[in-house]
Amino acid sequence: MADRLPFGEGASINRPPLFCGLNYQFWKVRMKIFMESLDNGIWDAIENGHFVPKFEKDGSFIEKPWSQWTDAKSKKAKFDCIAKNIITSALNSYEFFRVSQCKSSKEMWDTLEVTHEGTNEVKRARKHALIQEYEMFRMLKGETITEVQKRFTHIINHLMSLDKTFDREELNIKILKCLDRAWKPKVTAISESKDLTSLSVASLFGKLREHELEMNRLNVQEKSSYDSDEENLSLLSRKFSKFLKRNRNKDNNKDRYGNKKSNDFNSNNYTCFGCGEQGHIKADCPNKSKEKKPSYKEKKGKTKRAYIAWDENEVSSSSEDEKSNICLVAEDDDESCSSS
Repeated sequence: MADRLPFGEGASINRPPLFCGLNYQFWKVRMKIFMESLDNGIWDAIENGHFVPKFEKDGSFIEKPWSQWTDAKSKKAKFDCIAKNIITSALNSYEFFRVSQCKSSKEMWDTLEVTHEGTNEVKRARKHALIQEYEMFRMLKGETITEVQKRFTHIINHLMSLDKTFDREELNIKILKCLDRAWKPKVTAISESKDLTSLSVASLFGKLREHELEMNRLNVQEKSSYDSDEENLSLLSRKFSKFLKRNRNKDNNKDRYGNKKSNDFNSNNYTCFGCGEQGHIKADCPNKSKEKKPSYKEKKGKTKRAYIAWDENEVSSSSEDEKSNICLVAEDDDESCSSS
């Protein structure tokens, strides 16, 4: 039944995953799972090499003839052939020619590993670079928990493939520390209520996603409430503007005493303060231009005449005082004569 399923090449549970030269790390993990699902002895043949029954003779080990093999040893030796068949079935033609001359499944596997992962020196360099990336790992601005989990898992898987090991508590602490300040209350709550040594990484990310959904829901409600308040405030502002405009028009039709202003202006009811005639005001007085303004000399002459008149008045007033004094003396003389 499984053979009739519409799976493409490399996507069936009965076929090894296809490798075309790209994403070797992904293919490597899938191949290991596929081989172990068939028999653990297949993966053992790749890790430890081809098994051949031997016997000791004169202090050295010699391969036994095939006719002397037991059924158990024959089965164990056959795992290498099965592994070679699986590897070659999973490769395209270009990758197949890389390993077609290899004698064992282990040799094939090592050839592919060195080709796509590099030598041990290259692996160590990549391992140090990934460790530094792991230590500097931080949540990016605007990044979701799902995106954080994807980047974090990618780094951890690559490090584990290079024989770097992590314990559960170390990974959980790293995840909580990489979050930004908005997550601080949740980080504190998880640290105090959960045992980080027993909590799996997947469970921790699940709890963080739950909190993220709750935060998004509250943000939507807050934004909706803010938009509603802003709309109400805008409506109130428009109504208040209309109210002020309406009252301003009413006030313009009244004087300061509250009486209604007359819209008809009749100049015949006013008297000019310039010429004293009726029918116009001073600003529109026709006699205003006929008045001759005094020149500078006339102003100066008037000033002199006023000064001279002021001097003459002062002299006349002083002479009158002298006359009164003389009269007073004469009167005193008369009084003295009469007394004598």
